[in-house]
Amino acid sequence: MPAPIHIHPKNPKIFEFRGKQRILVCATEHYGSVLNRAFRFESYLADAALRRQTLSRLFMLFRELQSATNPYSSCKVETPDYVAPFLRTGPGKALDGEPKYDLTQWNPEFFERLHRFLSLSSEYGINVEVVFLSNTYGEHIWALNPLNPQNNINGLEEMHWPEYMSQRHAQLFGYQCAHVRKIVEETCHYDHVIYEICNEPGGNAPTGNPDNPDPAEVDQWQAALAGVVRQVEEERGTRHLIAGQQAFAWSPFYQPADETFAADSPFEVVNIHPLPSTAVRGQTYDLGAFMSKQLKLRELRDYCLAAYPLPKPLNLDEDNAASQYRDPVGWTIHRKRAWMSLMCGAHYDYIDFSLVPGREAGTPESQRHIRAWIGHLSEFIHSVDLVAAKPIEGFLKQQPAHTVETVLGVPGNDYCIYLADGREVEEIGAGLPIEGRLMFDLPMGWYRTACYSPATGLYSPWHYLRGGSMIRLGVPTFEQDLVLRIMRDTGP
Repeated sequence: MPAPIHIHPKNPKIFEFRGKQRILVCATEHYGSVLNRAFRFESYLADAALRRQTLSRLFMLFRELQSATNPYSSCKVETPDYVAPFLRTGPGKALDGEPKYDLTQWNPEFFERLHRFLSLSSEYGINVEVVFLSNTYGEHIWALNPLNPQNNINGLEEMHWPEYMSQRHAQLFGYQCAHVRKIVEETCHYDHVIYEICNEPGGNAPTGNPDNPDPAEVDQWQAALAGVVRQVEEERGTRHLIAGQQAFAWSPFYQPADETFAADSPFEVVNIHPLPSTAVRGQTYDLGAFMSKQLKLRELRDYCLAAYPLPKPLNLDEDNAASQYRDPVGWTIHRKRAWMSLMCGAHYDYIDFSLVPGREAGTPESQRHIRAWIGHLSEFIHSVDLVAAKPIEGFLKQQPAHTVETVLGVPGNDYCIYLADGREVEEIGAGLPIEGRLMFDLPMGWYRTACYSPATGLYSPWHYLRGGSMIRLGVPTFEQDLVLRIMRDTGP
């Protein structure tokens, strides 16, 4: 087997995969691809490859419910179509009305679907984050979990749902370890896989019980399960990246990252779900409320730039700032947040709720908008020498009004200037045409410069530019966002 995807040896903020530089970027609601029998993931993966998406995230157990602000998706499975890793054998009925599970028997259908998904995604060169477990959020979702004592025949003791993310119940933890071990044994020969222990781990759940696990106890549980991954991989002679995050505090909500970035953390890739009260290096940022239609572009930029000096990749994982709005307004918010994230040296995963069973490649509208836009972004970012590139702060001395800027580049050779309308949707003038000038310094020499449209994926004609101090350059009138690229050349 080729070396699994790994952190690039020359740049700790990006990946190397099959000998090439790799940024993780996707627009997808694919987490239930294997769990949901009705989801035809062949169509989903074919479209993701067409759109140059480089990541797919795959839940191994978690099953969700639709809510007023959380639209239907592949992970919100109709009960007859839910395919768990465990066999339903009975006797007796689980809380969803189907036969109870036997946690000692593996379900061949689940693993057949898992291997088909991983084999096909490997052919397409799409990396897959395999997520073993997830927060259970509340009694109504805990009721769907095969590990809930009322859903299996294995005699687990009753417990409060927050204790699921702890080692308090030895029998439950034993089955969690067996689940993790089995998934790693089945998948560790794939070179495109990354593991995640738990989606959205959290402590101090607001149930009124002061004895709920706190974030430190949840992190101990995550570390123990990461140890299971490493034990299996040592036995098999391989090693895959483990992504994740330290547990957040639920009430009041607070999502730190410094321990996740630390060298002794079990996580080699830092997954952060963009939300308010997200902190790094002593500063707290508002990255936008869940399903809020908030842009928060300046805060997002500043968070990514603050995290950039820390020596692990940052993935803004499962961005849901406006994902329930399946229209050009919501999609434009996510286009701008995706560009800002990548141009600040991070990675980005947006949930595209236009993908559902029976419509695995999205709608005609999402195809023309967010799915095409993510393809343009992936193509553009992989045209940059990412090994040498880095965010260049303070490059612009002047820029058009109402814009938020960031610059990713290889100093002296390639400058990618991203400008975006930073006004929130409700602000007066948001989305109206923007015009103005840039001012910056360039090392002496000749350069080629052109504008690039994140919406169309097209460059303007290229023009020559001579380096020097206090260069003033007019920006063509644009709406929402624009990229100006300046590349060293031998001159006219």
